[in-house]
Amino acid sequence: MSLQDSLNSFFRILPEVSRPARKPSLSERLLWTGVILVIYFIMGQVPLYGIPRQTQGGIGALEFLRIVMASKRGTLIELGIGPIVTAGIVWQLLVGSKLINLDLTTPEGRKTFAGLQKLTAFLFAAIEALAYIWGGVYGALTQQQQILVFIQLFIASTFIILMNDMLEKGWGIGSAVSLFIAAGVAQQIFWELFSPIGPLDDGLYYGFFPSLVAALASGNSTLIMYAISRPTGYPDLVGFLGMIAMLLVLTYMESMKILIPVSSTRFGGVKTRIPLKFLYVSVMPVILVGALYANIAMFTQVLWPRVNPGNQNPWLNIIAKYNYTEHGPVPMPGSLVYYISPPRSLASALTDPVHLVVYALLYIGLAVLFGVAWILTSGMDPETQAEQLVEAQLQIPGFRKSEKVIASMLRRYIWGLTILSSIIIGVIAVLSDLLRVMGGGTGILLLVGIVIQYYSILASERALEMYPSLARLIGE
Repeated sequence: MSLQDSLNSFFRILPEVSRPARKPSLSERLLWTGVILVIYFIMGQVPLYGIPRQTQGGIGALEFLRIVMASKRGTLIELGIGPIVTAGIVWQLLVGSKLINLDLTTPEGRKTFAGLQKLTAFLFAAIEALAYIWGGVYGALTQQQQILVFIQLFIASTFIILMNDMLEKGWGIGSAVSLFIAAGVAQQIFWELFSPIGPLDDGLYYGFFPSLVAALASGNSTLIMYAISRPTGYPDLVGFLGMIAMLLVLTYMESMKILIPVSSTRFGGVKTRIPLKFLYVSVMPVILVGALYANIAMFTQVLWPRVNPGNQNPWLNIIAKYNYTEHGPVPMPGSLVYYISPPRSLASALTDPVHLVVYALLYIGLAVLFGVAWILTSGMDPETQAEQLVEAQLQIPGFRKSEKVIASMLRRYIWGLTILSSIIIGVIAVLSDLLRVMGGGTGILLLVGIVIQYYSILASERALEMYPSLARLIGE
């Protein structure tokens, strides 16, 4: 028995969701997707049992990374989709760099790849849960409390992994990763717009609209200025307008396409055009960069009180230095964690321009790196696309039917679009974080990309249901 067969036999003991016996209708899939989303929201409202109540809230300086992880502090979704995304990053890089030779073009290879990802997700769920507990995130816990919290975190992560498995097996639409991120960002935007909590230390409420109404009703010029731009970092008019502008710009850019002319030899040379999205990498580099930053932040925050208390080790200070305040750990200048956290405002960026420059260059550079890696590992590279076109009996008019010729033609567009779109979404994320756009710059990028992705899926599914002959033609 080969190693791949042995692994596939081992994967059968992992918890999993079976594929449906028949393909559910669109309404059934929407129902299951809605049920999973409701379960996620309920889990986000259930606090972890056995931890001190004061540790269930709190907003750390790197709280923006929770958007990418679709997590919520002190609840059953504390780890969010972190284990799933981290496992995906690990295996995408290992297989993409050929450190592990796995043929993803075969059903057996894809099955092994999916099994390895799921197994690694379970391992990361256990590791991250232990890191939170041993790192003192929930304060001093007894051994019994530690075991209880670990069980809750691991079981909750198992449910999230299975919900993702359920959607990807065809019970629902899309994936739990995209669904939970979009839901979390939308919830955050709603909270920043309408939250009635307050008055806060600046005399206004947390939500923008309650603050604007209170400021205008008071007639106080200082409060009105705060409603326009709040130095405390709470939602304000600048962030609201920035969010609207960002939604419009990203929606327009997502609709931009470059059309490649092709002809079909199967249907007598009928000509058509294949669209390549201008934002070719979509939001994947943002998710991957955010996941990397989130893991660095999480492990340093929970481990630093033990391995480098008081920032006394100069070597470890290169990685992270924290000032532990009542609002959570705040990164200090001179450390890697400080430079991967965005400036809190335009004023702070002007005060420390080096922070802004290093943060922007690191973010954009990693976005390009992950964008290229994603294209190579997801089958969106010119060679794989050319192979698929030849298998579909398509060719570029005026050129002979050859994979090398088509790949050479596509190479002119795909790599340029990959690098350019990675840079663009990196710049947008940096600028919107700097302007404190509601939902966060990264969050808005993810929300727009995911909503458009779901719109395309729903439109395709609706067309297949309305025209069964079309479904039979494409083999659905």
